[in-house]
Amino acid sequence: MKQLANGVFYAGVLNPNMRVFDVIMRTEYGTSYNSYIVRGSEKTAIIDAAHKSFTALYEDGLEEVLGGAAPDYLIINHTEPDHSGCVADLLARYPRMELYCTRAAGVCLKNITNLADLRVHIISDGETLQLGGKTLSFHPAPFLHWPDTMFTYLKEERLLFSCDFLGAHYCEPGITDKHLVYTSAYKSALKNYFDCIFGPFKPWVRKGLDIAATLEIDAVCPSHGPVLTKGVLLENAFERYAEWCAPPKRERPLIPIFYCTAYGNTAALAAAVRRGILSARPDAECECYNLIEQDEEEMTALLNGSDAFAIGCLTINRDAVPPVYRLLAHADAVNMPKRPAALFASFGWSGEGFANTAARLSSLKCSLFEKQLKVTLVPTEDDLKAAEAFGAEFYNTFFPG
Repeated sequence: MKQLANGVFYAGVLNPNMRVFDVIMRTEYGTSYNSYIVRGSEKTAIIDAAHKSFTALYEDGLEEVLGGAAPDYLIINHTEPDHSGCVADLLARYPRMELYCTRAAGVCLKNITNLADLRVHIISDGETLQLGGKTLSFHPAPFLHWPDTMFTYLKEERLLFSCDFLGAHYCEPGITDKHLVYTSAYKSALKNYFDCIFGPFKPWVRKGLDIAATLEIDAVCPSHGPVLTKGVLLENAFERYAEWCAPPKRERPLIPIFYCTAYGNTAALAAAVRRGILSARPDAECECYNLIEQDEEEMTALLNGSDAFAIGCLTINRDAVPPVYRLLAHADAVNMPKRPAALFASFGWSGEGFANTAARLSSLKCSLFEKQLKVTLVPTEDDLKAAEAFGAEFYNTFFPG
């Protein structure tokens, strides 16, 4: 039994062997599925649940704290299946337990549990729940990182149950930051988690920080990773989040040019497009990047942080080449709509790479420059002049004045 505060217990599950989360995120240090029990003099609430694969182990942990008593409430801060996968099993075990969550979470829970008679209480912002000497309040925090997310706050112990916010895919047996052994590894995992989970939602992260600032907090109990306590790592985590979600301070537009080239022809076009952009805006941050020579993560960060971008998309075997697809596969689809993008290409036969790349940009809802720059094989001097004009017009179209 791991007691965190008076009447507050940790009942989560450690998963040190997980190496990939949600298909795309590497998790070098495993993870934990954190769940908490708050026991008042009259009622008991579970806050957050666990992954379905760990249901039996999770229920054993609950029973260690509950000692055969049935909980009255299950507070669901977020319904992603790593938090809610075992909810149907919990309800089978504790059928009188009432669920508390946001309206969006209620919709998801009905589809996760497939229970027609699911009892869900939809919270309102600032609503409280009395457990007997323990007061929980609920604070919707949408898009951290799903529309359904909320924070739960325990007034008497000054604990914030923050869901994924301030969490990390990181697993050590000590549970709290006071017992961390590999602090530098944890801080790396915290940054990786922010980048992968919250990177597309920075404006909402700032709103989450604003919510937290209205509360007196001695510790944050996230859904993954260690509990963060005042005077240890809590302040540092808040500072890092504020730093990472701050709007970029940039006076010059960032317009990277990505390309692949087999024989140097698309590279020549890329250089000419760059000259055109710089002729329109000499101080623009505009460089050319051959994707096969660059670090993939760095190119992804450059793409997602850009104000506009251009891609030189050659064709091999009737398709765009894999480095272009990989770059766009990691595009921040949440924030990419209306991002100016231009395509150019040198090709030898039919040039399907251009249309296929354009289709991907359209699916991302980018503002695709209507002009097309296509050259067959080796560009002539006139082609290169046209490429310069193309670059200048691209810039002037989306950054007039």
